[in-house]
Amino acid sequence: MPSSLALRAGPRALALIRERGLRAQDVDILPGASGGAKWLGIAGLDRYLFGTFLQQTRATPLQCIGSSIGSWRMACLAQRDPLAALARGHDAYIHHQVYTKNPSPREVTDVLTRCLDHLLGEGGVHDIVHNDRFRVHVITAEARGAAASSARLVLATALAFAAAANLISRRTLALHVRRTIFHTSGDESPFLHLRDLPTVHHALTTNNARAALLASGSIPLLLEGVRIPDTPGVHWDGGLTDYHLDLDYGPGDGLVLFPHFFEHIVPGWFDKSLPWRRAGARNMSRTLLMAPSAAFVAGLPGGKIPDRKDFYSLTDAERFRRWEQVNAMSNVLGEELHELIATGRFADHVRAW
Repeated sequence: MPSSLALRAGPRALALIRERGLRAQDVDILPGASGGAKWLGIAGLDRYLFGTFLQQTRATPLQCIGSSIGSWRMACLAQRDPLAALARGHDAYIHHQVYTKNPSPREVTDVLTRCLDHLLGEGGVHDIVHNDRFRVHVITAEARGAAASSARLVLATALAFAAAANLISRRTLALHVRRTIFHTSGDESPFLHLRDLPTVHHALTTNNARAALLASGSIPLLLEGVRIPDTPGVHWDGGLTDYHLDLDYGPGDGLVLFPHFFEHIVPGWFDKSLPWRRAGARNMSRTLLMAPSAAFVAGLPGGKIPDRKDFYSLTDAERFRRWEQVNAMSNVLGEELHELIATGRFADHVRAW
């Protein structure tokens, strides 16, 4: 029977796994990529990791970082009951997203705000901000110049210029947006050293967490930009700068555990259509990537992981049914991971990056 999981590891991660197997206490960092509806394709993997594997005793905090839907996933993990938070988040994302034929950014923002509030529940913000075990980092993109405009034509023009300049170098993104990280790690954050793009850090607090999480998933032109309390400017989707989190994860001794939708990592939002822009081994040396295998994806409804195109190609009823089916089918990912760990066969299934 074909494997449902694809497992890839950088050289340092592979050496550690071959020596010790996969242990929760060896995981230092947990990234969550942008991807919207794609999180439903790995929902079962998240349920196992968040509800079982990562709940094991650890000596140091786990540093969790995400952009867009990845930040929402980290917000689920850091709540008192991660499985209940995931269930609320999945339910809201599937069933609460009902739009008019041509929704305005205001309508989409209102709908997704209600989805986020459902995910957070009554005590979610407090849980996240005061969680000493799971330290959450939320990435947003603070707009600069015309990219901060609420005028659709001006914003669209700014994005077009940003995309064109990005063809030459990712560093040109700094002319249009600035990576902003809201987090609960203070001076212990492993991302204070980032220099690939201009980066600023702010404390994630009960006053700004909800707005930061909403901003992290606010796609320009589809949603409205977000003003975050005690922070300058307008903030957009963190995927603009960090789509799949091709980051320098630092010199730590442990693993970067990366549950992901794909076997490849795209650095920024404007790099999606650029096949030469894929993460290489440099940043992934101590990363273990887990993703649905091609065989698993081929067996999903429509032969693909859910994505934003489903809003346009499916009726609401068809989309509800398909996304619920994918959500349920993804349980096999967590079950297979559990079996590989329990039987001591995990290292045998990991491919070198």
